[in-house]
Amino acid sequence: MSDLPNYLNVSAADLGKGTPVKVRVLGDMTSIGCDVAEAMHREILNARAEGRGATLIVPVGPVEQFPLLAKRINDERLDCRDVVFINMDEYLTDDDRFITADHPLSFRGFMDRLFYDRLDPTLAPRPQNRVFPDPQDPGAVPRLIESRGGVDACYGGIGINGHFAFNEPPEPGETMSVEQFAALPTRVLSLTRETRTINSVTVGGEIAVIPRRAVTVGMKECLGARRLRLYCNRPWQSAVARRALHGPITAACPASLMRLHPDAVLTVADYVAQPPNIMLR
Repeated sequence: MSDLPNYLNVSAADLGKGTPVKVRVLGDMTSIGCDVAEAMHREILNARAEGRGATLIVPVGPVEQFPLLAKRINDERLDCRDVVFINMDEYLTDDDRFITADHPLSFRGFMDRLFYDRLDPTLAPRPQNRVFPDPQDPGAVPRLIESRGGVDACYGGIGINGHFAFNEPPEPGETMSVEQFAALPTRVLSLTRETRTINSVTVGGEIAVIPRRAVTVGMKECLGARRLRLYCNRPWQSAVARRALHGPITAACPASLMRLHPDAVLTVADYVAQPPNIMLR
Protein backbone atom coordinates (compact mmCIF):
# COMPACT_ATOMS: atom_id res chain seq x y z
CA MET A 1 0.00 0.00 0.00
CA SER A 2 3.04 2.31 0.38
CA ASP A 3 3.06 3.16 -3.34
CA LEU A 4 -0.45 4.67 -3.16
CA PRO A 5 -0.82 8.45 -2.84
CA ASN A 6 -0.65 9.56 0.78
CA TYR A 7 -3.84 11.60 0.48
CA LEU A 8 -5.89 8.41 0.15
CA ASN A 9 -5.07 7.61 3.76
CA VAL A 10 -6.37 10.89 5.19
CA SER A 11 -8.96 10.11 7.86
CA ALA A 12 -12.40 11.66 8.00
CA ALA A 13 -11.35 13.65 11.07
CA ASP A 14 -8.33 15.09 9.23
CA LEU A 15 -10.03 16.14 6.00
CA GLY A 16 -8.95 19.68 5.18
CA LYS A 17 -6.49 19.97 8.06
CA GLY A 18 -3.47 22.00 7.02
CA THR A 19 -5.40 23.66 4.19
CA PRO A 20 -7.34 26.95 4.09
CA VAL A 21 -10.51 25.08 3.07
CA LYS A 22 -13.15 24.55 5.73
CA VAL A 23 -14.54 21.00 5.54
CA ARG A 24 -18.00 20.14 6.81
CA VAL A 25 -19.35 16.58 7.15
CA LEU A 26 -23.11 16.04 6.94
CA GLY A 27 -25.28 12.95 6.80
CA ASP A 28 -26.86 11.42 3.71
CA MET A 29 -27.55 12.76 0.21
CA THR A 30 -30.77 14.42 1.35
CA SER A 31 -28.94 16.43 4.00
CA ILE A 32 -26.57 17.74 1.33
CA GLY A 33 -29.51 18.92 -0.79
CA CYS A 34 -31.08 20.64 2.22
CA ASP A 35 -27.80 22.36 3.02
CA VAL A 36 -27.34 23.70 -0.52
CA ALA A 37 -30.92 25.01 -0.55
CA GLU A 38 -30.36 26.70 2.82
CA ALA A 39 -27.09 28.27 1.64
CA MET A 40 -28.70 29.68 -1.52
CA HIS A 41 -31.66 30.96 0.49
CA ARG A 42 -29.30 32.72 2.90
CA GLU A 43 -27.42 34.41 0.03
CA ILE A 44 -30.72 35.66 -1.42
CA LEU A 45 -31.77 37.10 1.94
CA ASN A 46 -28.37 38.68 2.60
CA ALA A 47 -28.34 40.43 -0.76
CA ARG A 48 -31.94 41.54 -0.29
CA ALA A 49 -30.99 43.13 3.03
CA GLU A 50 -28.45 45.18 1.07
CA GLY A 51 -31.15 46.33 -1.35
CA ARG A 52 -30.12 44.21 -4.33
CA GLY A 53 -30.66 40.86 -5.95
CA ALA A 54 -28.15 38.08 -5.34
CA THR A 55 -25.96 36.77 -8.16
CA LEU A 56 -25.24 33.04 -7.89
CA ILE A 57 -23.37 30.51 -10.00
CA VAL A 58 -25.18 27.21 -9.58
CA PRO A 59 -24.81 23.62 -10.74
CA VAL A 60 -27.38 21.03 -11.72
CA GLY A 61 -25.44 18.46 -9.69
CA PRO A 62 -26.00 18.16 -6.76
CA VAL A 63 -29.65 18.24 -7.80
CA GLU A 64 -31.77 17.80 -4.70
CA GLN A 65 -31.69 21.46 -3.64
CA PHE A 66 -33.83 23.04 -6.33
CA PRO A 67 -37.30 21.70 -5.44
CA LEU A 68 -36.52 22.48 -1.79
CA LEU A 69 -35.50 26.04 -2.61
CA ALA A 70 -38.56 26.53 -4.82
CA LYS A 71 -40.87 25.44 -2.01
CA ARG A 72 -39.21 27.75 0.46
CA ILE A 73 -39.41 30.73 -1.89
CA ASN A 74 -43.11 30.07 -2.45
CA ASP A 75 -43.87 29.46 1.24
CA GLU A 76 -42.10 32.64 2.33
CA ARG A 77 -43.36 34.72 -0.61
CA LEU A 78 -39.74 35.64 -1.26
CA ASP A 79 -39.42 37.97 -4.25
CA CYS A 80 -36.61 36.61 -6.43
CA ARG A 81 -37.32 38.56 -9.61
CA ASP A 82 -33.96 40.35 -9.38
CA VAL A 83 -31.95 37.28 -8.35
CA VAL A 84 -29.62 36.03 -11.09
CA PHE A 85 -28.97 32.30 -11.37
CA ILE A 86 -26.03 31.57 -13.66
CA ASN A 87 -25.96 27.85 -14.40
CA MET A 88 -22.46 26.48 -14.71
CA ASP A 89 -22.75 24.51 -17.89
CA GLU A 90 -24.78 22.76 -20.55
CA TYR A 91 -24.24 19.96 -23.02
CA LEU A 92 -23.84 20.84 -26.70
CA THR A 93 -24.32 19.11 -30.02
CA ASP A 94 -21.29 18.27 -32.14
CA ASP A 95 -21.69 21.61 -33.94
CA ASP A 96 -21.64 23.52 -30.63
CA ARG A 97 -25.33 24.30 -30.31
CA PHE A 98 -27.37 23.71 -27.16
CA ILE A 99 -28.93 20.28 -27.02
CA THR A 100 -32.68 20.83 -27.02
CA ALA A 101 -34.31 21.67 -23.69
CA ASP A 102 -36.50 18.57 -23.99
CA HIS A 103 -33.42 16.32 -24.28
CA PRO A 104 -33.36 14.07 -21.16
CA LEU A 105 -29.84 15.28 -20.31
CA SER A 106 -30.50 19.00 -20.79
CA PHE A 107 -29.60 21.09 -17.76
CA ARG A 108 -31.84 23.85 -19.10
CA GLY A 109 -34.78 21.47 -19.16
CA PHE A 110 -33.92 20.27 -15.66
CA MET A 111 -33.90 23.80 -14.25
CA ASP A 112 -37.27 24.51 -15.81
CA ARG A 113 -38.89 21.32 -14.52
CA LEU A 114 -37.38 21.21 -11.04
CA PHE A 115 -37.06 24.88 -10.22
CA TYR A 116 -38.41 27.68 -12.40
CA ASP A 117 -41.71 25.97 -13.29
CA ARG A 118 -42.34 25.26 -9.59
CA LEU A 119 -42.07 28.90 -8.56
CA ASP A 120 -44.97 31.27 -8.28
CA PRO A 121 -44.52 33.39 -11.44
CA THR A 122 -44.82 36.57 -9.38
CA LEU A 123 -41.78 35.51 -7.34
CA ALA A 124 -39.60 33.77 -9.94
CA PRO A 125 -36.43 35.27 -11.43
CA ARG A 126 -37.17 37.22 -14.58
CA PRO A 127 -36.41 35.25 -17.78
CA GLN A 128 -33.29 37.33 -18.44
CA ASN A 129 -32.02 36.38 -14.97
CA ARG A 130 -32.12 32.64 -15.73
CA VAL A 131 -28.73 32.41 -17.36
CA PHE A 132 -26.78 29.67 -19.10
CA PRO A 133 -23.41 30.30 -20.75
CA ASP A 134 -24.06 30.90 -24.45
CA PRO A 135 -21.87 28.82 -26.79
CA GLN A 136 -22.29 31.52 -29.43
CA ASP A 137 -21.27 34.31 -27.03
CA PRO A 138 -19.26 32.92 -24.08
CA GLY A 139 -18.24 36.44 -23.11
CA ALA A 140 -21.82 37.26 -22.11
CA VAL A 141 -21.37 35.64 -18.68
CA PRO A 142 -18.31 37.65 -17.61
CA ARG A 143 -19.97 40.82 -18.92
CA LEU A 144 -23.08 40.05 -16.87
CA ILE A 145 -21.01 39.33 -13.76
CA GLU A 146 -19.19 42.65 -14.13
CA SER A 147 -22.48 44.50 -14.54
CA ARG A 148 -23.79 42.86 -11.35
CA GLY A 149 -20.75 43.82 -9.28
CA GLY A 150 -19.49 40.24 -9.00
CA VAL A 151 -20.84 36.87 -7.90
CA ASP A 152 -21.98 36.41 -4.32
CA ALA A 153 -21.41 32.65 -4.22
CA CYS A 154 -20.44 29.85 -6.57
CA TYR A 155 -21.77 26.36 -5.80
CA GLY A 156 -20.73 23.09 -7.42
CA GLY A 157 -19.68 19.50 -7.18
CA ILE A 158 -16.40 17.77 -8.00
CA GLY A 159 -16.07 15.46 -10.98
CA ILE A 160 -14.27 12.14 -11.11
CA ASN A 161 -11.18 13.84 -12.57
CA GLY A 162 -11.39 16.81 -10.22
CA HIS A 163 -13.27 19.14 -12.53
CA PHE A 164 -15.88 21.58 -11.33
CA ALA A 165 -18.36 23.06 -13.69
CA PHE A 166 -17.07 21.46 -16.90
CA ASN A 167 -13.58 22.89 -16.42
CA GLU A 168 -11.77 19.75 -17.51
CA PRO A 169 -8.11 19.14 -16.63
CA PRO A 170 -5.57 19.22 -19.45
CA GLU A 171 -5.36 16.05 -21.48
CA PRO A 172 -2.29 13.80 -21.02
CA GLY A 173 0.67 15.47 -22.69
CA GLU A 174 -0.77 18.96 -22.33
CA THR A 175 0.82 21.30 -19.81
CA MET A 176 -0.76 24.29 -18.13
CA SER A 177 0.33 26.21 -15.07
CA VAL A 178 -2.00 26.77 -12.15
CA GLU A 179 -2.09 30.47 -13.02
CA GLN A 180 -3.01 29.77 -16.63
CA PHE A 181 -5.72 27.32 -15.64
CA ALA A 182 -7.19 29.66 -13.02
CA ALA A 183 -7.52 32.34 -15.71
CA LEU A 184 -9.55 30.19 -18.12
CA PRO A 185 -12.76 32.05 -19.03
CA THR A 186 -16.24 30.86 -19.92
CA ARG A 187 -15.83 28.76 -23.07
CA VAL A 188 -16.82 25.83 -25.26
CA LEU A 189 -14.78 22.64 -24.88
CA SER A 190 -14.67 18.89 -25.40
CA LEU A 191 -15.53 16.67 -22.45
CA THR A 192 -12.95 14.13 -21.31
CA ARG A 193 -13.65 10.43 -21.58
CA GLU A 194 -13.55 10.20 -17.78
CA THR A 195 -16.35 12.74 -17.44
CA ARG A 196 -18.46 11.13 -20.14
CA THR A 197 -17.97 7.71 -18.56
CA ILE A 198 -18.99 8.68 -15.03
CA ASN A 199 -21.89 10.77 -16.32
CA SER A 200 -23.12 7.78 -18.30
CA VAL A 201 -24.03 6.15 -14.98
CA THR A 202 -27.16 8.32 -15.01
CA VAL A 203 -28.27 6.72 -18.29
CA GLY A 204 -27.57 3.10 -17.46
CA GLY A 205 -23.90 3.18 -18.40
CA GLU A 206 -24.32 4.01 -22.09
CA ILE A 207 -21.47 6.42 -22.85
CA ALA A 208 -22.64 6.90 -26.46
CA VAL A 209 -25.62 8.87 -25.11
CA ILE A 210 -23.42 11.47 -23.40
CA PRO A 211 -22.60 14.48 -25.60
CA ARG A 212 -18.96 15.12 -26.43
CA ARG A 213 -19.12 18.91 -26.26
CA ALA A 214 -20.19 21.39 -23.60
CA VAL A 215 -20.11 25.05 -22.65
CA THR A 216 -18.92 25.96 -19.16
CA VAL A 217 -18.53 28.95 -16.91
CA GLY A 218 -14.79 29.41 -16.59
CA MET A 219 -12.42 28.90 -13.71
CA LYS A 220 -11.88 32.66 -13.72
CA GLU A 221 -15.56 33.34 -13.06
CA CYS A 222 -15.96 30.52 -10.50
CA LEU A 223 -12.84 31.43 -8.52
CA GLY A 224 -13.80 35.11 -8.72
CA ALA A 225 -16.96 34.55 -6.64
CA ARG A 226 -16.85 36.01 -3.15
CA ARG A 227 -17.70 32.61 -1.67
CA LEU A 228 -16.90 29.18 -3.11
CA ARG A 229 -19.05 26.31 -1.85
CA LEU A 230 -18.35 22.81 -3.18
CA TYR A 231 -20.26 19.65 -2.31
CA CYS A 232 -19.60 15.91 -2.59
CA ASN A 233 -22.50 13.50 -2.16
CA ARG A 234 -21.50 10.48 -4.25
CA PRO A 235 -19.60 7.52 -2.75
CA TRP A 236 -17.00 7.60 -5.55
CA GLN A 237 -16.01 11.15 -4.54
CA SER A 238 -14.17 9.93 -1.45
CA ALA A 239 -10.85 9.71 -3.31
CA VAL A 240 -11.16 12.80 -5.49
CA ALA A 241 -12.17 14.94 -2.49
CA ARG A 242 -8.94 13.88 -0.80
CA ARG A 243 -6.94 14.54 -3.94
CA ALA A 244 -8.42 18.04 -4.19
CA LEU A 245 -7.74 18.81 -0.53
CA HIS A 246 -4.46 17.05 0.11
CA GLY A 247 -2.83 16.33 -3.24
CA PRO A 248 -0.85 18.90 -5.18
CA ILE A 249 -2.53 22.12 -6.31
CA THR A 250 -2.51 21.55 -10.04
CA ALA A 251 -4.51 22.01 -13.23
CA ALA A 252 -4.60 18.20 -13.37
CA CYS A 253 -7.13 18.39 -10.50
CA PRO A 254 -9.12 21.60 -11.06
CA ALA A 255 -10.90 21.41 -7.69
CA SER A 256 -7.52 21.64 -5.94
CA LEU A 257 -7.55 25.32 -6.89
CA MET A 258 -10.22 25.89 -4.25
CA ARG A 259 -7.29 25.98 -1.84
CA LEU A 260 -6.29 29.30 -3.44
CA HIS A 261 -9.69 30.88 -2.76
CA PRO A 262 -10.03 33.17 0.28
CA ASP A 263 -13.41 31.74 1.35
CA ALA A 264 -13.83 28.13 0.25
CA VAL A 265 -15.88 25.46 1.99
CA LEU A 266 -16.19 21.80 1.00
CA THR A 267 -19.20 19.94 2.39
CA VAL A 268 -19.26 16.15 2.10
CA ALA A 269 -21.65 13.39 3.03
CA ASP A 270 -20.49 11.20 5.91
CA TYR A 271 -19.79 8.25 3.59
CA VAL A 272 -17.64 10.48 1.35
CA ALA A 273 -15.65 11.55 4.41
CA GLN A 274 -14.57 7.96 4.98
CA PRO A 275 -11.30 6.91 3.30
CA PRO A 276 -11.87 4.94 0.10
CA ASN A 277 -11.88 1.18 0.49
CA ILE A 278 -9.39 0.07 -2.14
CA MET A 279 -8.46 -3.31 -0.69
CA LEU A 280 -8.80 -6.21 -3.11
CA ARG A 281 -11.23 -8.85 -1.91
